Parts: sequence; C-alpha cells; structure tokens
Amino acid sequence: MTKILPDAGWQHAQGLKKVLALLQDAHGGPRYVGGAVRDTLLGLPVADVDIATALLPLEVIDRLESGGIKAIPTGIEHGTITAAVDGKNYEITTLRRDVATDGRRATVAFATDWREDAARRDFTINALYADPATGEIFDYFDGSGDLQKRRLRFIGDAHQRIAEDFLRILRYFRFLARYGSGTLDPEAIDACAAGAHGLTALSRERIAQELTRILALKDPVVSVGLMVTHGIFTPFLPELSATAADDLQRLVEREQKFAQPVSLPARFLALVTSDAIAVDKVTARLKLSNKLREGCARRLQAPTPNAGNIRAIAYGTDIDTARDVVMLFAADCDVQNCLARLNGWESPSLSIKGGALIEMGLPTGPLVAQTLQAIETTWVEEEFPDKERQYALARQAVNTALSAIKNA
Repeated sequence: MTKILPDAGWQHAQGLKKVLALLQDAHGGPRYVGGAVRDTLLGLPVADVDIATALLPLEVIDRLESGGIKAIPTGIEHGTITAAVDGKNYEITTLRRDVATDGRRATVAFATDWREDAARRDFTINALYADPATGEIFDYFDGSGDLQKRRLRFIGDAHQRIAEDFLRILRYFRFLARYGSGTLDPEAIDACAAGAHGLTALSRERIAQELTRILALKDPVVSVGLMVTHGIFTPFLPELSATAADDLQRLVEREQKFAQPVSLPARFLALVTSDAIAVDKVTARLKLSNKLREGCARRLQAPTPNAGNIRAIAYGTDIDTARDVVMLFAADCDVQNCLARLNGWESPSLSIKGGALIEMGLPTGPLVAQTLQAIETTWVEEEFPDKERQYALARQAVNTALSAIKNA
C-alpha cells in the first residue's frame, strides 16, 4: 500500500513551491527528504525542509538563478546548494554515492539512483523521501515502520556505517533521545561502543555541536546513561563525573517536576566534575561558546543556595543563573521555596550613590567607593530594604568611616 505524506502547513510556502517547480527532472525529482518527512509523519513541527534532486549542483544553481532565487553554494563539493527565498532557506542536495570514507569525511560521486542515495544515509528514519506533487513516500529501508515502533536503526551494517563517519555515534544517541523510545537495537549500541575510539579523529567543534544538541533535548537521560555505560564519553570527556548519569537524571526530574526550562549550562555541569578549573579547561578544549563557558563559571562560583540567600545570588549574577544553581545544588527541601522567591522577582538597584556620601561629609577619593561597597553588602544581606533604610545604612557607614579617619 502506498504511503502518503500528511498535509502540513510548511508544504504550502509559495517560495518552496517556486523552488520545486524549477527543479523538475527526468529522474522522479525533486523530493522532500529526511527530517521534514520524518517529523511530518510523527505530527511534529518542521523547522528545516531539505530537498533531494538528480540535478547536478551547477544545474541547480543555474535553474534557481534563472528563476530569480538566490543560490548559495553552502556545500557544493558535496552537492549541496541553499536556495534563499521569501526569508527561508531550503537545502538542495544532489543524489550521491560514497566513493571513499575515512571516518571523518566522505568523497562522493553524484548519482541518479534514489535507493543508492538512501543507502548512504545513517538511519532508516532519515532515509525517507516524498514526492511534493503526490505526497507518495519512498521508503527503501522500512524507516516508516521504525518510526511507528519508535525504533532507531542504522541502514545496513552498523559497524560499517560508523566507520564511515564516527560522528554517527553521537548522532545515534541524539536521535535515540528524540525518537527512540521503543526497543533498543543491541547491534547499534555495540557498534557505537566498539567505534568510540574513533571520536578522537573528529574536530572538537563537531563533537561539541552534537554534545550540546543531545543535552538540549527535553529528556536525554536514557541516551546519556547508555553513553556513560558504554564508554562513549571516554575519548573526549575524561572529566566526566562518576555520578554523571545520576546527576543528569536528578536535574531533568527537577526540571519536569517544577516546570523549569532546559538550561544548557546546567545540563553540562550535571555531567562534569564540579571543579571550576577543570570545567574551564574542558569547555576550552571542546571550544564551547564563550557564553556557555562563562555561564558554567558563574554557576560554580555561587554559594550553596537556600531560601535565605537565593535572591542575593540572583542579584550578584542573574535570574537564570540563580535558577540553575537551585536546580543543580539546592537540597530537595529547598528547591520549591527558592524557586518561589525567584518567581516574578526583579533585581533591585541601590539608590545611594557616591554623591550622597560626599554630601554626608565623606571626603572624595577611594574611600567613597569602599564605603559604597560596604553599604551594598549590608543592603544585600538585609534582603534589599527600601530607600529609607538604605539612607540609614549610608549614614551609619559614613559615620564609621569618618570615625576611622579621626582615630587614624
């Protein structure tokens, strides 16, 4: 029985229709491929639409440009051209077959055989094609059956597919976390474990990208637990905590229980040692973004949170950092109260400025900044009292400073 792609809003974009009309050929294309087909079958939102074609890359460029569509040669050596139209990008890739692989990259030859193109893809659920005109789905390796069973399988021999590109190990666990809630494929898990040593051949950027994608998923606990058990982290993350799987599970359970958003810095810190120097080294080695590196550092520098100090932590950092510190480090009995004290709270500003201290009699110079800092410290300790109390603290601090000058 012919399977038909369900109708979805993304299919009606006028820019997409224009691109497809320009790519008609004698080999049954163009066709939607990969994630757009997979996620539409699952009833999930579609972010990116990829198109496969038998046309050669230069022919794709010529056709797009002849139709007034911008063609970007984003990966022309591997057959990929990006069509930019109506504010959206569509990746168009020529059918391919692998000529040679070395575990990091492949040398490809362009082809016109759809099954041959499907056979070089990683997982059965990613090798689904659909005819834009009729909706007919072309499924060469029972990917739709695997989708129904929520089963993740490599196409062909798992060991061979991993040897072609070791990044497929991390991709396997990412897709497993998102789509693979059914029966595990023992062959795939064994192949990932056997090939984990090959991850050292990959660039740190490629590893970091996949790792952060895994951690950003709603619930990566099972996948990460399997990765820990089978030594997947060993080649690139020796700083992995001995309790990483349990710590991540605890964090995810708290996120779900208290309806908190996923935080990448918190997820990352759940995996690694809590030593700030070691964390800084690993984030630098993996070339993680400065934002993520700095976020990890702020969270590790904060004191152990409780209801009494959580607003002070937020004042000294930011609300997101304080919330993550709670999720990571607060005692179970403190989590709810800490989050309640952060909910809807806006960090206040100290009303007292240096000029006011000078008007109170404090001489100009470094002592003004020192006294202002002392006032702020007390104000934070007292839970941010109002302006009247701030001025009382200021007068007290100025008197103390003046007394110290007099007695010096």
